[in-house]
Amino acid sequence: MKKQNKTMDLIQNKHRASELPTHEAEHFSNEKLEKSIHFHSSLPGYKATPLERLDNLAKHLNVGAIYVKDESKRFGLNAFKGLGGIFAIASYFARKLDLDLSKTDFQKLVDRASSLPKVTFATVTSGNHGRGVAWAAKLFNQHARIYLPKGSSTSRSDAIKEYGAEAYLSELNYDDTVLRVAKMAAKNDWVLLQDTAWEGNEEIPLDIMQGYTTIVSEIVDQLGSEPLHNITHVFLQAGVGSFAAAIAGAIYQLYPKKSPKIIIVEPRDAGCFYQSALDDSGKPQRVQGKLDTMMAGLACGEPNPLAWMILKSISDYFILADDTISAKGMKILGNPLDDDAKIISGESGAIPIGVVHEILSHPKNRQIQNELQLDKTSKILVINTEGDTDPDNYHKIVNHP
Repeated sequence: MKKQNKTMDLIQNKHRASELPTHEAEHFSNEKLEKSIHFHSSLPGYKATPLERLDNLAKHLNVGAIYVKDESKRFGLNAFKGLGGIFAIASYFARKLDLDLSKTDFQKLVDRASSLPKVTFATVTSGNHGRGVAWAAKLFNQHARIYLPKGSSTSRSDAIKEYGAEAYLSELNYDDTVLRVAKMAAKNDWVLLQDTAWEGNEEIPLDIMQGYTTIVSEIVDQLGSEPLHNITHVFLQAGVGSFAAAIAGAIYQLYPKKSPKIIIVEPRDAGCFYQSALDDSGKPQRVQGKLDTMMAGLACGEPNPLAWMILKSISDYFILADDTISAKGMKILGNPLDDDAKIISGESGAIPIGVVHEILSHPKNRQIQNELQLDKTSKILVINTEGDTDPDNYHKIVNHP
């Protein structure tokens, strides 16, 4: 069933399965989640990011609860991506040294890795992933080469260089830059640390995804007496889909019989998961063109096939949203109601709360609200994946009418 208005399109997932396939389920077992948070907890400066409950916003929108996990506070990186980058680098060295990462802490791994030849880690990023890889490579005393797609802001490139990495601007879009850098990595014996997968390049993308699951482990702990399975709706943003699939997969594995509704949100002109869900074949579909959106972290045209396998199996709906919805989300979080926490959210981080607000605050979206079964008993979780990673644009949107 497809529903549309001027700012948002929704489609139900016709490919949804009764359960997560066994092979994919194994990647997000409790054991894998414990390994991720065990390692991250040993990192210098580790601290669980805040889980904010916005009671005044929930009351205003007439729902039971709204929770926002604020990843702008992660490792001083202004985004969640460092979780995946450093876990992937740690997993790479753990394999080289035949160490069990679930029993190895950061300092021990760094000390052991120093006996190996230096490695150059290469990746393509719209900003946050590259900054996380640069930070992680620096902690491990390794080299990093980061490539940004055409149209990336200089502030994102400068933020990467702060961590000692080399940063290069490409004249190609994100997906085409990934293909070029993959060839360069193979030619120069670099390690490609990319969060999308293809045949022959699956191990490291999976490491990155498993690193993201620390977010879920923290949420479970922070909710305390309010079990995660009492959350009714989780809205997750998707670029290549690695983040959304990791979070959805981890939640589903914890509560396979009581999993909340999973709704995937994408920019209108970069909706590769929406188009994949729309296609009868059930195969991932690439979106071509300029991928024109201010949500730089979500401007991806080709789904991670592993992420698509997970999301097509356990997600419930896919939504396309205009940039105006993201801007609204930034303003809502940056200008909270009464004593709700103020959350600084960038373009890609704010799209889920923008969608939630749009659905619940306008009579024109009553059909979508009913379709998603959003009502006064609903308990909603969103994850703010980034802070003001483009400070100029953030100021322009949030501090001006």
